[in-house]
Amino acid sequence: MTTVELAAWEAADVPGLTVEQARALSATRAVTVAPSLAGGTWSVTAGPWVGVLRAADVELRIRPRITIARLMYLLGYAQDPGAWRDDPVALDDQPGLWPAMAEVFLRRAERALERGLLQGYRTEESSQMVMRGRLRESEQLRSRAGLAIPLEVRFDEYDVDIAENQLLRAATVRLLRVSGVGRASVRRLRHLLGRMADVRALVPGQPLPITPPTRLNAHYQPALTLARMILRSRSVDVLDAGVRASGFLVNMNTVFEEFVTTALTAALAPWGGRCVTQDTRYRLDRAGLIPLRPDLVRYGANGKPQAVIDAKYKAEKPTGYPNADVYQLLAYCTATRLKAGHLVYAEGDTNDVFIPHAGVVIHRHALDLGAPVAALQAQVADLAVAIVAPVATSAAV
Repeated sequence: MTTVELAAWEAADVPGLTVEQARALSATRAVTVAPSLAGGTWSVTAGPWVGVLRAADVELRIRPRITIARLMYLLGYAQDPGAWRDDPVALDDQPGLWPAMAEVFLRRAERALERGLLQGYRTEESSQMVMRGRLRESEQLRSRAGLAIPLEVRFDEYDVDIAENQLLRAATVRLLRVSGVGRASVRRLRHLLGRMADVRALVPGQPLPITPPTRLNAHYQPALTLARMILRSRSVDVLDAGVRASGFLVNMNTVFEEFVTTALTAALAPWGGRCVTQDTRYRLDRAGLIPLRPDLVRYGANGKPQAVIDAKYKAEKPTGYPNADVYQLLAYCTATRLKAGHLVYAEGDTNDVFIPHAGVVIHRHALDLGAPVAALQAQVADLAVAIVAPVATSAAV
């Protein structure tokens, strides 16, 4: 097994890859692969995906440009801000994202199961030789053609095979398939899976079950947050002309975007109005053939848009203006009829961009993801003030 390690958006010359291996890595679309100027090597360039994948006897490990603990905080905060008020502790000694994810999941799942597996009622439909629950009359007539038995019935079962445990089981199975998880964590995951032997597996491809918080499952919620995060990560499974690849990856663009929209929505709440993420109501052209989807639109009490925000984890260019980002936000401002828009980066310049012929200004902001959590939250609060202040001033005038 050949191992290739690099950071997100980093390029590296990898010697010794065969054409088949290079083709398999390229097929995953997590990296781009091209022949290098140095003979016998391939240039492998990572994009926004971080995690681990395997293709044609090559294991590719892509690490984030921020600490594992901070990445876990960003991931968790977007899922449940109330449960993630600080960095997960003692994670930066983990060799990668998925070993860290496994460690945090195990802590929370083991704590949730300290009282034993949660039990609850679920509705079951099956054929029975004796009457139980309620008879499904239409199904009985359709499938049994007048026979008295077996009976098609619907009844409530009280056991551990409920949605909460199904989510925990599915996340445990996925983590057991990930390369790089330590032996100690694998043993704990297998023990956890053994405790859920009476829990059925989720049906692949079906939406994850909804588990609204209740008094009975409150102690499960932290583990369920992690389980959903694990199950929603990208699962690479490529079969292209005989080339196979598999792995688990997280898109840093999506991580940053979801953190910014979640944190800003909370920070803007004291000023009233409402925020809509991924707003799909706007079109750029009159015919409605060019759809737009801003990351966040803030509406005032009158229902009119007051601010449009777009989050970009990485600037398009290391120097100068990220043209495509400005074009995109200008389109958002045009569609919402706003004279100002906001670009939020994880790094980069914060100079405003003035567009005289359109009468639009693009405000650029940068969040320091490496700052302590309290400082990062303060940056988001300052950003909310910067977004609201011009609106309040224009309203006063």
